Amino acid sequence: MTVIDPSLLLRAYSVGVFPMADSRDAPDIYWVEPKLRGVLPLHGFHLSRSLAKVIRSDRFTVTADRDFAGVVRACAERREDRPETWISHPIEDAYLQLHAQGHAHSVEVWQEGALVGGLYGVTLGAAFFGESMFSRVTDASKVALAWLVARLIVGGYRLLDCQFITDHLASLGAIEIDRATYVGLLDSALAAGGVVPGVSDGASASGVDFFALDGAPDETGTVSGPISGCRIVQLLGQTS
Repeated sequence: MTVIDPSLLLRAYSVGVFPMADSRDAPDIYWVEPKLRGVLPLHGFHLSRSLAKVIRSDRFTVTADRDFAGVVRACAERREDRPETWISHPIEDAYLQLHAQGHAHSVEVWQEGALVGGLYGVTLGAAFFGESMFSRVTDASKVALAWLVARLIVGGYRLLDCQFITDHLASLGAIEIDRATYVGLLDSALAAGGVVPGVSDGASASGVDFFALDGAPDETGTVSGPISGCRIVQLLGQTS
């Protein structure tokens, strides 16, 4: 079975390439470089009135890096509308290693103590590469994405890579760009974080901070800052 070296994985991201597999149990992976790329401009997040109302209500509790492994497993679950997943076991293991190294993060959405939605992705320089999201109740993945965008804005990020466009992402402001445009945005975001494409696998430079929204992680590496939904709506409203 293929084993993905975390350093190789980071170098792949730095040149716009990412891994996928044919199924959960597939032994091999392949590398993808789309001709058309989905990105969500951080200042173009579409905050609808209905979503703003949900966020302000604080119906959900939203955390960061509290259950990275649980989010990845949930994203990899087979669903009625998707009998297979591209997140194979080797891919899952690679992202768990990146998370342990501080290069991958998750946003979790909780309701009455249950994990009902979330997303995860890779951070490199001033770029965040969104990998996958899931939702078990209405609006949970939208809330996760709203919190992510707010984090990235406050944290000094410049690029949110969505890989592929879906109707769901498009409704929230994601757009599709050609490869040349994407590479330009990627190189700029990496340079802002002191990363050399294809070479560096270092952490983000000073000034780019995934946890800036709620302060530094505690001694366990977990952040669950008391950020109100009103604060998130305010941030997104100022920048949209």
